[in-house]
Amino acid sequence: MIIQLQSDISEAQRGKLLDQVNNIGYKTTSVKTQLGEYIIGIGKREFDIRKVGHLDGIRDIHIVSDEYKLVSKKWKAKPTAIDLGDNVAIKDGEMAIITGPCSIESEEQIRAVVDHCVENGIKMMRGGVFKPRSSPYAFRGLGLEGLKLWYEIAHEAGIKIVTEVMQTSQIEEMYPYVDVYQVGARNSQNFNLLDGLGTVDKAVMIKRGISGTIEELLQSAEYVFSGGNEKLILCERGIRTYEKASRNTLDLNAVPILKEKSHLPVIVDPSHGIGLRAFVPQMALAGVMAGADGVIYESHATPEKAFSDGQQTLDFEQSARLASWIRESFSMRKEFDLL
Repeated sequence: MIIQLQSDISEAQRGKLLDQVNNIGYKTTSVKTQLGEYIIGIGKREFDIRKVGHLDGIRDIHIVSDEYKLVSKKWKAKPTAIDLGDNVAIKDGEMAIITGPCSIESEEQIRAVVDHCVENGIKMMRGGVFKPRSSPYAFRGLGLEGLKLWYEIAHEAGIKIVTEVMQTSQIEEMYPYVDVYQVGARNSQNFNLLDGLGTVDKAVMIKRGISGTIEELLQSAEYVFSGGNEKLILCERGIRTYEKASRNTLDLNAVPILKEKSHLPVIVDPSHGIGLRAFVPQMALAGVMAGADGVIYESHATPEKAFSDGQQTLDFEQSARLASWIRESFSMRKEFDLL
């Protein structure tokens, strides 16, 4: 069960409420976020909800049978909107476009991508300054100094930054320079990192694990929410299967299922999902029509010279064309009311 508390609840009212829930046989956990305060009750015993619902200090009460409680749509039917400021948002009813390189490489590269975003009306730029690489000899990013440089250039142009955080020690140092913390597929079940991101007041985008289930993705989001951060975005980025013809298998089934199970916005990553440049646009548009709230894909001035993931990265001409197609497809989706 989820109990939403009134903002002016007294300690006496809170104590009485906790006693009542515990007496029913439910274990309670208190959760306080940027947007509200909740009591999560875990238990299996059936009871008359009116035994609790009439108590003072309660804003609302919900029975949620899912293992993941706070990210479930069963208590919050209205979709969550992630407001990044400056009229930039990720939410139901709009189409967010996020593009940029796999890795942040240089000042020249940053300026080129920022210019590309501005020219095409794209308000969010992706890129990695801390890169988890399969090989220890591959380029692993420019680190914090690269992030500071990127922030200075991007924010001067009104572009929001989406970048990966890899460990808890990076959260605080990255905070002034990040608009959306990205949790990569390899860290989607790094529970210490998820706990740490629950303590910050900035958006967090969690990518599905390499072989992770939909429920595991939702449970990862639950970690962050229960830690105090409601500003969450889910990302389907493909899963590892037996198929070898593509880098991953982009699970577009996950998009409508996540939208049905959770109130959180859902983003699709076709670049990692298929890993083949020629087919990224098709998978991006398929994600739009499947019901995604946004698309995140990789772009670079010269993908063949990119320090990483060049094989799945679009050049600027291809990226501009895809951004236009994404908007057209989203308009078509709304016209036919496919959701």
